[in-house]
Amino acid sequence: MLMRRSGFSGAGINEIVKESGAPKGSIYHFFPEGKRQIVSEALTVYTQRVLAVYDEALSSAERPEEKIQALFRVVTRRLEGANYRQSCAAGAVCLDLDEDLEGVRLAIAGAFSEWIALISKHFKFRDPIRRQSFAGLILTTIEGGYIRGRAERSGKPFKEAAAWLADIAEREVPGLPD
Repeated sequence: MLMRRSGFSGAGINEIVKESGAPKGSIYHFFPEGKRQIVSEALTVYTQRVLAVYDEALSSAERPEEKIQALFRVVTRRLEGANYRQSCAAGAVCLDLDEDLEGVRLAIAGAFSEWIALISKHFKFRDPIRRQSFAGLILTTIEGGYIRGRAERSGKPFKEAAAWLADIAEREVPGLPD
């Protein structure tokens, strides 16, 4: 939650101790590399949770446009449910990266790759390169939608994007009955 709200900088040791209720000494005992290790490991857990949420949403529909709508309904609900104060933890942390956070950057890049691979599985484009690229576009749109949604305090960016992406997906997938 701390990372979803304010990225890497908002997940300081004192904030983690306060949020978790764990003694500060325990934090350093279990995470000897400190904040970088905590954030990297938290992102690993977060990645798996997002994979499950995305897979469930995408699996809930048959047609490509319905898959897009289902996925974007989920992210819209997450944004609105957090009263527009939280977004994707990976995206929020990514905005704080500098050169000394290479391990964290790699964790985020790994998360994005896993999410793109999962999304890609759900769209049966003829061309696998286009399918992978489309999945990347979906993820890029979700990350950007969180930023706009927080700024505008609205789910409208997700709703608009879902309409366009659903149209593209429907045109790209061959041989589906109407």
